[in-house]
Amino acid sequence: MTDRPVVTRFAPSPTGYLHIGGARTALFNWLFARHHEGKFLLRIEDTDRARSTPEATEAIFRGMRWLGLNWDGEAVSQFEGASRHAEVAREMLASGTAYKCFSTQDEIAAFREAAKAAGTSTLFRSPWREVDEADHPDAPFAIRVKAPREGVTVIKDAVQGDV
Repeated sequence: MTDRPVVTRFAPSPTGYLHIGGARTALFNWLFARHHEGKFLLRIEDTDRARSTPEATEAIFRGMRWLGLNWDGEAVSQFEGASRHAEVAREMLASGTAYKCFSTQDEIAAFREAAKAAGTSTLFRSPWREVDEADHPDAPFAIRVKAPREGVTVIKDAVQGDV
């Protein structure tokens, strides 16, 4: 398959108990890693600070252990890496590989609804990609990757092949 060791991960959000869909995903990733003598990592997606709880995190750990799905190494908190993520985001903004999008959630939702009604693509193309952010210096924003608009981007996935 590949010369590199297989590493899979399961990344539940600790907003409640481990549910059947999450358990299924964890099982598939655990089986794949074990079959290929790889590693299975557990990353807790605790960036939703309002809804994430330590009790839910512990419930996920208990559920995984009850299912016999042991993970390699320590479970990782996504929130604990927030400062590194912010640093990389600043680097991407500075290098021009990302941009600040000031479109609101309501604007994006309205675009998607209109596109669905018209039967067109719901792919959101931010109007802020090439606009000077100085027009909205204090407004909330999301950082978006400045992916190429021309050509085809192909990722070689070890399981699915070219995606």
